[in-house]
Amino acid sequence: MDLKIESRDNITTAVYGSREMRASAPTECIPQHKTAPEIAYQMVKDETYAQTQPRLNLATFVTTYMDEYATRLMNEAINVNYIDETEYPRIAVMSGRCINILANLWHSPEKADWKAGALGIGSSEACMLGGVAAWLRWRHRRKAAGKPFDKPNLVMSSAYQVVWEKFCQLWQIELRTVPLSLDHPTLDPKQALAMCDENTICIVPIAGVTWTGLNDDVEALDHELDAFNAKTGYDIPIHVDAASGGFILPFLNPDVKWDFRLKWVYSISTSGHKYGLVYPGLGWVVWKDKKYLPEEMAFSVNYLGANITQVGLNFSRPAAQVLGQYYNFIRLGFEGYKEIQQNSMDIAQYCHDQIDHMPCFQNYARKLANPLFIWYMKPDYNKTARWTLYDLQARLQQSGWMVPAYTLPKSMDDIIVMRIVIRQGMSRDMADMLIGDIRNAVAEFEKLQYPTPSRIAYEKQEKQLGRVFTH
Repeated sequence: MDLKIESRDNITTAVYGSREMRASAPTECIPQHKTAPEIAYQMVKDETYAQTQPRLNLATFVTTYMDEYATRLMNEAINVNYIDETEYPRIAVMSGRCINILANLWHSPEKADWKAGALGIGSSEACMLGGVAAWLRWRHRRKAAGKPFDKPNLVMSSAYQVVWEKFCQLWQIELRTVPLSLDHPTLDPKQALAMCDENTICIVPIAGVTWTGLNDDVEALDHELDAFNAKTGYDIPIHVDAASGGFILPFLNPDVKWDFRLKWVYSISTSGHKYGLVYPGLGWVVWKDKKYLPEEMAFSVNYLGANITQVGLNFSRPAAQVLGQYYNFIRLGFEGYKEIQQNSMDIAQYCHDQIDHMPCFQNYARKLANPLFIWYMKPDYNKTARWTLYDLQARLQQSGWMVPAYTLPKSMDDIIVMRIVIRQGMSRDMADMLIGDIRNAVAEFEKLQYPTPSRIAYEKQEKQLGRVFTH
């Protein structure tokens, strides 16, 4: 009798009338008994409510909005594993088409029907593949010349994304970084070349620096490198980390030479899930020619029903993102991408101007290079302020916004900045709401009679360096 009643309770009891909703969610051990799907769904869904809503997350570069058809298409392919090319051959074809489209967008000189490239789980894997290829090519040259190959190094600015630190640690490559400053906010080609020697596997300029939103001058670097290689007899190439800029520059600044039009640019990586406008889980890397992709980077297996060869650090990977990228190329075309990226740039410019008009703030760069920017407190204002940008970050989170505050890289790590990343899904109306929330927060901070805890900690650290503040 009790069992019948219990069974009936499971059927008729409302979700929030269930026993599961009176208990804590499992944290250590798998539950002993089953849970009804609608209850399990609601428990997991409820766990996410305290988070920032994705479209209000202006800290991330990752796509948080796709249209209904793209979302449907990707959901319908959520159970497809890209690596099973025997079972899903059309996915591999679409991936190859995407690589071709990107290669031609970046002015590839390669004449082959299928360009040399690979997909990754994100731009981090794409960077890794570009770096590994440069390292292996360098090893081949050193071996052929009968020279040691145990001390490789890589040169880039100190504003690198963490994947490059991971790459250098995992492959035991020395990471040599060019320091930045307010006077030199991007990679200085001459300083970069001063760090190069016969063991340099490549130089990595960045199109769309994560820290600042600026672009390294790849054309100037290529010009200087050409003379350097001719003088030294070295063969140091360039890999462009274009995680963001790879999908911005071709549409908004097509005349800027940063890609395969330049002599020493051998490979480019980008993120399909950033300004490629695809939900998370997609990166691309393209080589100027197949000869720059070492053969040992391609691995073959025959246990999936046929002999399959792939280039990548990961094996199994989602196919849905490939469909999403190919859909975007078809749906948007060049004009559609240009319109979306231009809208993002215009809204970023609007926010940039509004921030610049506030008496307490100063933008890091006077001109936008990408739809993102950073700013900091004006030095004179900072001397008497009772709050920090960390307080502003916390206050904006109360309204649902995620606008990160952080310190700049080494040699500039005494400067606290904030960053806004504008992506598809951010409207001018939303920008007005954000700017309004920033102004309101600043007005409240300026009424403070005592410093905030973050301000006290900041001043303590700065006084140790000899800086004086007055309130």
